[in-house]
Amino acid sequence: MDLMDSQKVEAILGPQTSEETSSVAEIASKKQIPVLSFADATPNWATERWPFLLQASQNQLAQMKAIAAIVQSWEWHQVTVIYEDIDSSATGILPHLSDALREAGAEIIHVLALPHFPSSRLSEELEKLKGGQCRVFVVHLSLELAVHLFEKANKMKMMEKDYIWITTDAFTSLVHSINTSSISSMQGILGVRSHFPEDKPKFQDFCKRFRKRFGAEYPEEDNNHEPGALAVQTYDAVWSVALAMEQKSEKLNQKLLRRILLSDFDGLTGKVEFMNQKVAPAHTYQIINLMGKSYRELGFWTYGLGFSDTIIDPKYNCSSMKDLGQVFWPGAPWYTPKGWTLPAKDQPLRIGVPIGSEFQQYVNVEYDELRNFTYFGGFSIELFKALVEKLPFYLPYNFIPFNGSYDDLVKQLYLNNFAGVVGDVAIVARRCQYADFTHPYTESGLVMIVPVQKSGNKTLLFLKPFTRAMWILVAVISIYNGFVVWLIERNHWPELTGSTLHQTGTFFWLSFNLHGEKLHSNLSRMTTLVWLFVALVISQTYTANLTSMLTARGLEPTVNNIETLQSSNAIIGYSRCLGDYASDLKSRKTGAVFLEVAEAKIFLAKYCKGFTVAGPTYKVGGLGFAFPKGSPLLPSVIEALLKVSESGKLRELETSMIASEKCMEVNLHDDDDISSLSHSGFWVLFVLSGGISTIALMLMLALLKHWENHIKQQFNRRVGQEESSGISSDTHEARFVLSLNIETVA
Repeated sequence: MDLMDSQKVEAILGPQTSEETSSVAEIASKKQIPVLSFADATPNWATERWPFLLQASQNQLAQMKAIAAIVQSWEWHQVTVIYEDIDSSATGILPHLSDALREAGAEIIHVLALPHFPSSRLSEELEKLKGGQCRVFVVHLSLELAVHLFEKANKMKMMEKDYIWITTDAFTSLVHSINTSSISSMQGILGVRSHFPEDKPKFQDFCKRFRKRFGAEYPEEDNNHEPGALAVQTYDAVWSVALAMEQKSEKLNQKLLRRILLSDFDGLTGKVEFMNQKVAPAHTYQIINLMGKSYRELGFWTYGLGFSDTIIDPKYNCSSMKDLGQVFWPGAPWYTPKGWTLPAKDQPLRIGVPIGSEFQQYVNVEYDELRNFTYFGGFSIELFKALVEKLPFYLPYNFIPFNGSYDDLVKQLYLNNFAGVVGDVAIVARRCQYADFTHPYTESGLVMIVPVQKSGNKTLLFLKPFTRAMWILVAVISIYNGFVVWLIERNHWPELTGSTLHQTGTFFWLSFNLHGEKLHSNLSRMTTLVWLFVALVISQTYTANLTSMLTARGLEPTVNNIETLQSSNAIIGYSRCLGDYASDLKSRKTGAVFLEVAEAKIFLAKYCKGFTVAGPTYKVGGLGFAFPKGSPLLPSVIEALLKVSESGKLRELETSMIASEKCMEVNLHDDDDISSLSHSGFWVLFVLSGGISTIALMLMLALLKHWENHIKQQFNRRVGQEESSGISSDTHEARFVLSLNIETVA
């Protein structure tokens, strides 16, 4: 109020916190005096409420993305944020950092807000952080408070191996001003700071004048008098106002605000211009590494491009900070810290294991009362043990039995009652809100198990091995080959001559009777030889195909797909043991059961006859191990699981589990064995064969009757002739028998 009323200022620069900015902007907007703020962030609602408020500091979103890119480069997944307890940090920095880390596959698991002035509470808070597992700390504090934090952390041995400290521009841009005794407690810190075009003459001239003037006004400061980010941004903000006032008419301050917003010049920070009442955000940040008495410049990070050794040639940008070279970490370890620490040996991980699994081949929990000992066995347990052996570090753990639903078991991770869950736990969407899962260690998918039954009508099954076209071709080639042989052999084989009816019968007999012992011509023999070979191949193919069809058609599922199941209004089964599944399916109490592919393999291995898989495989998550969301253990466990799989151990355990199941036959039908062939499948052939034989027999009887009548007529005629000649009846009978025999032989 004094500045505006007494000194008649036309613009105000300097608020550095949201609280300061809000107070000044509220008053200045009423007087229509522009206020240029240097707070970390200015929300959109603030500029709408106070139209004379401008943000002169660059937006921190890009800086938070740079920090997230560092975290992602080293594959850290959990971060603790330590910030100054001011409103701008809570409303500006934390949301941006949280969003950037989430995009990078990490998350903030703990935040520590420190008061502006150091207090005894700091030691207690650091002790809590030291007792946790997370070892990645992002520090957003002012210079004085950050120095106090690191000195205290150094005394508490939190600047040693396995700790990672990352600082923001608020501290990093002023590292050069820290004295030697203080910087010795900050070894290994990674810092992110704004990058300015220091090679330009304008910037070099400013630094030269800054050092000279700063040294004259503060001779007691023995450090390098380099301008920080705030000094550079303030210089550009002053120039923005000065250039606008130079062009200002003698009228209202509203025109001054308009001219400031139209700023467009090359400043120390680069191109200076305002967008939506905010100075254009920075896109490039420098990454430094504190070591020795000063720091080392590692490289740069540019928004949209990534990391690079130099800012001059962007074509050498890379996505990972690992390409910038060796980093000096706190405690100077030869390895890269993994970002978290293991539990103490006296505090092993509590791993929850379900009791009463319906498939004890996967998880079997038994309690021995005599020895007061709980046994944990099964495929999942053995796989987890093999996985732990592949971890690059020692992992102490204890199996803890849990009696409850699988959903409740997974929720225990969210409630921090367990550090992991091992068992036949299906990866489903509703559980992912409480836990993170490893990759599935079994074949993923859901299948429908149904009983089998006899296949349908097989009356014409004997025709199925060949298509209609194939049968026609076989008949045509047989007739054609018979015609060729008949044509060649008709002059050499008396049986091929005679009446047309006789030759036609002989011709068809030749067509389907492949006996060549009476053939006389070499041409016909050659034809028959090839014909025999083709017939052999065709007959063997027919036999094999028919055998395959009989085997495949012996059994078929009672339900073919889920649509049929739905239309029949059948009951879907669920049970707690394999035996109940089998008995319910056998009695048709349930129409089908749905099981994970891995569980279906065990069921079908135990009940190898009587049940089958029907319909498609429905894609689901499979079975996996569960850990708390954001668990630092998860990446290492997933990698170890892959190693177990690649080594063949996973397949070996699965094969052993399935092979241990002895087949138990389930008799679903009371009639004869389905695989035995009955006459029902061949009655057409039998009728055809019997019918032809009957017709032949009737024709033969008709011919015999015809010859009998013919002989009687001949006999009567001769008797009449003999009687007229005076021959006795005995002689007539003798001649009749002789005549009958002669006619029969004829």
